[in-house]
Amino acid sequence: MREIVLDTETTGLDPLRGDRLVEIGCVEMVNRMPTGQTFHRHLNPERDMPAEAFAVHGLSSEFLADKPLFTHVVEEFLEFIADAPLVIHNASFDIGFINAELDRIKRPPIPRDRLVDPRCRLRRNAAAATPGAARSAGHRGRSRGASGLCRHAGRQADLGRFPERVTC
Repeated sequence: MREIVLDTETTGLDPLRGDRLVEIGCVEMVNRMPTGQTFHRHLNPERDMPAEAFAVHGLSSEFLADKPLFTHVVEEFLEFIADAPLVIHNASFDIGFINAELDRIKRPPIPRDRLVDPRCRLRRNAAAATPGAARSAGHRGRSRGASGLCRHAGRQADLGRFPERVTC
């Protein structure tokens, strides 16, 4: 079964208030094993980089100034992910940004039924094992950004171990 493990970096927390994608990283998995095929792009967000976002990912406005716009990489990105399920930690956040970028260029959104968020299973397992643990299970920070996802594809394989459709 083909799946795509995906991560993004952004200029902030809310695409509806003008925050934009600055990086997309994808790793192709077949039967939960990395194939070595990746998609990784830094993107020019066409806006400034807030200090808070820079502190998270270290991508400066100067670094991103000569990078392509989302509209210039969208065809290659959509071809790479094709119709595969998308395994995304904090799927609602990342797909919200991707779909906002798609909307800006008048492209259809990626349907949420394609999303797999490994936190959903972890949250349910934690809730069953320890009352109150479900709240904390979903709030663990990322240890790597989108660049790290592609660099450490083998270590990220465990993201696909607990696939659940995004419903939590």
